[in-house]
Amino acid sequence: MSPVSKPHEIVERALELSTADGCVVIADEHSSANLRWAGNTLTTNGVTRGRTLTVIATVDGTQGTASGVVSRSAVTAADLEPLVRAAEAAARAAGPAEDAQPLVSGVPVSGDFTDAPAETSSAVFADFAPALGESFARARAGGRELYGFASHELTSTYLGTSTGVRLRHDQPNGTLELNAKSPDRSRSAWTGRSTRDFTDVDPAALDAELATRLGWARRRIELPAGRYETLLPPTAVADLLIYQLWSSSGRDAVEGRTVFSKPGGGTRIGERLSELPLTLRSDPDEPGLECAPFVIAHSSGGDASVFDNGLAVPATEWVRDGALERLITTRHSAGLSGLPVSPAADNLIVDAGGERSLEEMVASTGRGLLLTCLWYIREVDPATLLLTGLTRDGVYLVENGEVTGEVNNFRFNESPVDLLSRAQEAGRTEKTLPREWGDWFTRAAMPALRVPDFNMSSVSRGV
Repeated sequence: MSPVSKPHEIVERALELSTADGCVVIADEHSSANLRWAGNTLTTNGVTRGRTLTVIATVDGTQGTASGVVSRSAVTAADLEPLVRAAEAAARAAGPAEDAQPLVSGVPVSGDFTDAPAETSSAVFADFAPALGESFARARAGGRELYGFASHELTSTYLGTSTGVRLRHDQPNGTLELNAKSPDRSRSAWTGRSTRDFTDVDPAALDAELATRLGWARRRIELPAGRYETLLPPTAVADLLIYQLWSSSGRDAVEGRTVFSKPGGGTRIGERLSELPLTLRSDPDEPGLECAPFVIAHSSGGDASVFDNGLAVPATEWVRDGALERLITTRHSAGLSGLPVSPAADNLIVDAGGERSLEEMVASTGRGLLLTCLWYIREVDPATLLLTGLTRDGVYLVENGEVTGEVNNFRFNESPVDLLSRAQEAGRTEKTLPREWGDWFTRAAMPALRVPDFNMSSVSRGV
C-alpha cells in the first residue's frame, strides 16, 4: 500500500489490522484556501491540505466495555499499525466506559464511500476576489480602509466500523470577516458572512454597509451602564443561542445542574420559554446550511459518544412555538434520563414568524441601542445560564427611528434563556456568521431580536 493511499483504503486497512472486539475508524481529509487583506491591499493567500486519522478501539471485559481513542495527522501506510495498536493499548488500560453501547450497525453504505475526497482551491474565490478588489478602490476613494480575511475549507470524512458502517460526508465551510476603519483608526465597523462557496457573498454590499456605520460613528455619545431597549442583530442572537444549545445536555438537566433543570427534579421540557412563536431547530438538510446527517464523534464527553458513530442525526426541534421540546442526548444519556435519543447537529436555525428586516425594526424604535456583535462571551452561572461578554465594533443610539450616533461599548450580563422570555419582537430569519463562535460553529440562521431591557452592566473602555 502506497503512502498516499485513498482515504477509504486507509479506513479499510485500519479495520483489518484491528484485533479489538470493536473498532471505529474516522479519516478526515482537509483542504483549505484563504485570502487576507489590510489597508485596502491583498496581503496573503494560500492553499493547504492534510489528513487526520482517528482510531477508536473497544475491548469487552467482565465489568463492561472499554474504549481507547488515538488521533494522528499526516498518517501514511507505515503509521497505520502502530496507530491501531496504540488505540487498543489505550482501551485495555482504561476502565469500563460509562457510555458503552453496541456499535451502530445496519446503516446503508454511502454510495460515494470509495470516491476521492472533495477538495477546495483558490478557484473558489474566482468571482469574489475581483469584486473585493473593486471594493478596495471604492473604500480608498471614500476615505476608509478595509481589513479582513476569507477562508474556505472542505473536509471529506470517511467513517468505517467493524460492524459494517461505511459512511462519507463532504463539508464545505466558508467564512468572511470584514472590518472598515477610518484612516485615524478612531472608528471601526465589522461585518461577517458564512457561505458554502462564496457565490452568495457580495463585497460591494458589505462595504456599503460598513461605510454607513462609519458615518454613524462620526457623532460620539457617552451613555452610562443600565438597561436599554436593544436590537440584537442575527449574529449576536446566534452567539447567544449557540451557547444555549451547547448547554442543553439532557443528562445534566435531569441531574439538576443546568438552567433546563426543573426545581424538585426532572427537566423543563414542555415549559414555555418565550411568548414569541419561536422555534429553535437543527436540520442536516437545511438548504444552504447542510451538515453531517450522522454522528461523527472523535471522542466521548458531554453530549457525544464514540459508540454513537454512524447514528442518524434527524431534524430536531429543540424549542417549538416557544416551548422547550428536546434536550441533547446520546444513546447512553437517553437511557439514563428517560429522554428520547436526540444527537446534536452542526447547524442551528430560529424561525419566529417575523418578516421585518433589521432596518425596519430600527425605523420603528423610539429610543434604544443597535448592536453590531458580541465577543469574549463567558459563562457566569450554569444554573441560570447567565453569560457575560462585551459589545464590539459599534453600538449605536437609535432615536425616533433613526441612528443618531455611536455610543461607548458595554459589558453585558444576560442569560439567553431569560432573553427569550423577555424578547418582544423577532425579525426576519437570515443566514448569519456568529462573531464569537465562528471558529467552531458557522451554520446558523437567526432573526434580529428586540429586547426591552437588555442589561448593559458596565461601561467598557478601550474596546
